[in-house]
Amino acid sequence: MRLLLVEDNLELAGWLAKILRQDNYVVDVFHDGEEADHALSIAAYDLVILDLTLPKINGMQLLRRIRSRRDAVPVIILTANASLDGRVAGLDEGADDYLAKPFDIAELEARIRVQLRRSARRPDPVISCGALAFDTNTRLFALSGAPLALTPREHAVLEMLLMKSGQTVSKAQLSQSIFGLDDLADPSAIEIYVHRVRKKLEGSDVRIVTLRGLGYLLQHDAH
Repeated sequence: MRLLLVEDNLELAGWLAKILRQDNYVVDVFHDGEEADHALSIAAYDLVILDLTLPKINGMQLLRRIRSRRDAVPVIILTANASLDGRVAGLDEGADDYLAKPFDIAELEARIRVQLRRSARRPDPVISCGALAFDTNTRLFALSGAPLALTPREHAVLEMLLMKSGQTVSKAQLSQSIFGLDDLADPSAIEIYVHRVRKKLEGSDVRIVTLRGLGYLLQHDAH
């Protein structure tokens, strides 16, 4: 899952990004609304965490731009303005959730999980494909009940394939999900990560199928 964090407080932004990356999210960070707006125009995000008091373009203006493009990406607003009028205004402009500063990181993490499940239309926190299970609360994979050890990018590949299980996922989609804007995205690296994940699924009833010219498909081999 790829998140966009827009926060002008550099210390807070750095702290949040570190924690979210430890949760195996890919996180792009911007400190003003103009840069964030540009990022949203060139990359696909699964969720936006948005501060309101931003330079150049404030958070409410950015939210209006997002929704005017008919972009349905979930948006969680973070702000020190916890007034009822402020919350109502943000929700009316198209925000999906609202969290007042200061906040507990555990609550933000829970709200992110809720929004991602809702946007994926998967209300159950545990997503399965055969013997493979992903607990969206702990953000951990298990295979046949045993923990499945994955590097952050292997985790991103498998999460994307599982969330789209039964559907073909292109290399471009996988690249978007595992590389941030600051990363050097090597197209051949996708094949390497997919190969590594395949090896870790060997012996189970789950496999990654390569569809030449189209992409990859996570498949449950029922016997």
